[in-house]
Amino acid sequence: MSILLDGKKVSDEILTEISLEVSALPDKPRLAVVLVGDDPASKVYIRNKVKSCVRTGIESDVRELPADASEREVLDVITELNNDPRVSGILVQQPFPAHLDADRIIFAVDALKDVDCFNPYNVGLVSMGAPRFAPCTPAGVIELLKRYNVEIAGKRCVILGRSNIVGKPAASLFLAENATVTICHSKTVNLADITRQADILVVAIRQMGFVTGDMVKDGAAVVDVGMHDTGKVTAKGSRILRGDVNFEQCEPKASYITPVPKGVGPMTITMLMANCLKAYKLQRELAR
Repeated sequence: MSILLDGKKVSDEILTEISLEVSALPDKPRLAVVLVGDDPASKVYIRNKVKSCVRTGIESDVRELPADASEREVLDVITELNNDPRVSGILVQQPFPAHLDADRIIFAVDALKDVDCFNPYNVGLVSMGAPRFAPCTPAGVIELLKRYNVEIAGKRCVILGRSNIVGKPAASLFLAENATVTICHSKTVNLADITRQADILVVAIRQMGFVTGDMVKDGAAVVDVGMHDTGKVTAKGSRILRGDVNFEQCEPKASYITPVPKGVGPMTITMLMANCLKAYKLQRELAR
C-alpha cells in the first residue's frame, strides 16, 4: 500500500507559511498577470492564481487584452509592468494567439520579475544549479517529495518528458539535489527497461494512462504531472480527471504516488506564490 503524496495538503501548509510572512511585510508583493484573448482554460487558471494571491495577502493585477492585440501592444504592457516598482512578479498566461511570437513576449519579462522562470537568464541559472527562481511545476515536485521526507540524494530519478516547462528544468533541479537523472522521451528505446530502474519516476509525457504497472519498480516514488479531462463526470457532477500514470496499476507497486487531481497541480500555483514573495524580497534588497 503506497503513501499518497497529497499536494493539496502540502500546498495549504505552504500557503499558510507564505501568508504569515507576507502579513509581517511593510508593503505587499504584487503579481501581475497578462492575458491575451479569452481562452476559457486560461481564465480558470488565472482565477485560481488570484485566489491564491488573496489567501496569501499577495496583491494581484490582471491585465486582459483582446485576442487581436498586436505584439507591440502586448510588449508595451510588459514594459509598463517591468518599470512599475509596485509589481514584484509578472506572469504572461499561455497559450498565446497564433499571430504572436511567444518567445519574444516571454523573454521581454524582466528577469527579476520572471516568476514563471522562462526568461533565458533564469533558465540558465537553473541549468547551472544556482536558480534565482525555480520553475513552478518542477519546484513543486521537489518540494512535495521533501515534505514527505522522500530521499532524493543518491537516488535514480527517471523523468518522462523533455519539455522546457517540466522535463528539462526538473532534470536540473533533481541534479542539484544530487540525484542521478535520466530523461526519456518519445524516441527512447526500451523505455520500460529504463523506467523500471527508477527510484523516483516523474511523468510529464501528456498521454493519459501511459505509465502502466509493469513500467514501475517495486517501492518507487511515482510523481504524475499529467492532467487530462476524461469527459466523464461523477455522480455529484464533478469532472473526472486522470494523469499520465495508470494509478490503479501503479499504486500497489509504488511506495509513494501522487493522485490526480490534488497532487502536483496545487503545488504549481503555490510555488508561483513563493517565487513572487522571493522576487519581492530580491527587489527590495537591490533597492537599498
